[in-house]
Amino acid sequence: MDATTRTVDATTRTVDATTRTVDATARTVSVNRVDGRLKVTGAARYAADQPVEGLAHGYLLLSTIARGTLRALDVTAAEASPGVLAVYTPFRPLELLGSGTPFSIGHSWLPLQDAEVHHHGQAIGLVVAETFEQARDAAARVRADYEVRPAAVSFPDGIPGATDPGPIIGEPARLEFLADGVGSIDEALAASEVTVSGSYGQPGKHHSAMEPHACVAAWRDGALTLHTGTQSASLTVGAMAAALGVDAAQVRVVSPHVGGGFGNKVATWAHPLLAAAAARALGRPVKVVLTREQTFTVTGNRSAVRQTVTLGARRDGTLVAVKHQVWSSQSASGGIFESSAHTTSRYLYRTENLHLDQKIVTLDVPPPTWMRAPGQESGSFALESALDELATELRMDPVELRMRNDATVYPGRNVPWSSKHLDRCYRVGAERFGWARRNPVPGAVVRGEWLVGMGMATANYPGERFPASVQVRFRADGDVTVSSATADLGTGMWTVLAVLGAEALGLPVGRIRSDLGDSTLAANIGSFGSASTASTGPAVTAAAEAATTELITLAVTDERSPLYGVPAADVRYERGELVTPDRRVAFPDLLRAVGTEGVEATGSAAPGPEHGQHAFTSFGAHFCEVRVNRWTGEPRLSRITTVVDGGTIINAKTARSQIIGAVVFGIGHALLEGAVVEPESGRIANGTFADYLLPVNADVPPVDVHFLNEPDLLFNPLGARGIGELGTVGVAAAIGNAVYNATGRRVRELPITLEKLLG
Repeated sequence: MDATTRTVDATTRTVDATTRTVDATARTVSVNRVDGRLKVTGAARYAADQPVEGLAHGYLLLSTIARGTLRALDVTAAEASPGVLAVYTPFRPLELLGSGTPFSIGHSWLPLQDAEVHHHGQAIGLVVAETFEQARDAAARVRADYEVRPAAVSFPDGIPGATDPGPIIGEPARLEFLADGVGSIDEALAASEVTVSGSYGQPGKHHSAMEPHACVAAWRDGALTLHTGTQSASLTVGAMAAALGVDAAQVRVVSPHVGGGFGNKVATWAHPLLAAAAARALGRPVKVVLTREQTFTVTGNRSAVRQTVTLGARRDGTLVAVKHQVWSSQSASGGIFESSAHTTSRYLYRTENLHLDQKIVTLDVPPPTWMRAPGQESGSFALESALDELATELRMDPVELRMRNDATVYPGRNVPWSSKHLDRCYRVGAERFGWARRNPVPGAVVRGEWLVGMGMATANYPGERFPASVQVRFRADGDVTVSSATADLGTGMWTVLAVLGAEALGLPVGRIRSDLGDSTLAANIGSFGSASTASTGPAVTAAAEAATTELITLAVTDERSPLYGVPAADVRYERGELVTPDRRVAFPDLLRAVGTEGVEATGSAAPGPEHGQHAFTSFGAHFCEVRVNRWTGEPRLSRITTVVDGGTIINAKTARSQIIGAVVFGIGHALLEGAVVEPESGRIANGTFADYLLPVNADVPPVDVHFLNEPDLLFNPLGARGIGELGTVGVAAAIGNAVYNATGRRVRELPITLEKLLG
């Protein structure tokens, strides 16, 4: 780890101040990634790259049935295979003494503690050998004998028996607000001048991060060091400690680089638990790297979702009633399902009558978990498609319809938004995209063999903020370390720490050394919920203030200091120097004079009472152009414009990358992705990258991203809200709406593929 840290430090120091530009009229900072050189040269060490001496390799055994009991596992041939050290099964279990919570462990059971099979592809064993190839070869020699029981794996078949999941985000699963004198939502709809209704479906989806899940577990003197790709080192510590039956102080989690997470690396799955338990049993480090196929069943997914949205409106487009019903798949093993209505229709538009109803369909399938914009991405497809259908019925421009129903306060709670400029997103986006050139008549625009259409949709994502701490350390070599136990999933937190540290201390970015992804650093819950910058940023400022105070205290109290005896009130910190009325001392000179390597302090920040007084949300608008081939039905996205109201943008370069990545995520949602579950076995039939389609360069057109950059100072002192998930919300609907404009065909079942556009 020390070698890795030194490499990161050396890289961050090469960042030249010229890479940082600031527009004084409106805060626009653009900085190259401080970890960029590490990544493009291959020097960044991910979980599977850790050079640990004496390493053994583990390979998971997975079930081949959806539900039942293991009668036996014949491991004789596997144990006799070259290089094999041990084969662990429910009949030769690893010691997992404690338990986990549904929040920290991705399923409701601990692996290998009993013979029950909950879903196809469940971890039922671990082979440990000297090399990965030896472990994989031996695993292929294991033979399983099952008692098979009937399994429920069909989402459509389970909808009639769907159940109430209980409260969602603190509110009832069946939530209703009715105007005075209205008896029911159906009564309000029946009285509406115009109504539209549609049923919208989408299959389960998989995160498919570039870095497969991996871990290296090593014990020393009763303490565990776990290298793993995680979005939360602190949550992983808690989960590992509980499952292994040790104190949290005995667990250290190290994760400086994460090759994508999208929510899939928040919970702790079977592989690190088994790797740590095996390492403890064998007395040597164990590495487990999941194959791509294994990630489809071992580490979670997004629920399949069926939604019905019914809208009632006046002839002028004013919404009178919104009825949003949702059925989401859930696993009998637990997990996190898509609460699609409560995260979109609950507050996106103003309406006099609102009815939300969430149901879950419990199946014997791998457990779902958080996936980028959970609820919002799926819910926006249904709601924003229905809005477009209403605009068509009213012969009204879709942008005008949305602006007419813009919610000026949080519906139902009637608290004001802390900052909302969605109307500007619509206007700016329409202007940049050229929306005025849109022909509202479906199928009217033809360019050669292509039908061309335009569509748009709204994006929304809540502004989340968690308690966070940061340490700032002044160093005798002239640099400053800014560190916190947060994570960087490729989203730019290494750079955010450097940028905010530089701004708080008045130093060039190149003099800031970021450090993160280690549970022993200043407390931080991690990176998820689009909350990492909004949470950690204010703590950087607090830590910088605390550290400068410590620096001044040292300067005036240490007899070796050139400022010894000067009243502290007469000393101020300014751009790396301590300044008095008659002299200036650079902090490295001070530290060397007093004979110390550094001075540090920790600062913390957390949400305050304002979080009960306002509603915090980031907003945006997508505008896109789609071409559909007249003869083959092939849909292609030509261009897309996304305008974002996310508060202050800390670093425009990495923020733009986040939005582009999120838009690409949405393109996959709209046109390509979807798990296919075999009805008999519960197997994911397309659980490989050869079969599970994802957007590649040829699928992604130019993405025009524009930030309003309006600070939200009621949310936090930086004025910055999260944007990492916002950009995917509404993309599928915008594309679907554009497909309708191009062809006159309304596709309500994702993904939108050519066979749905033929005929």
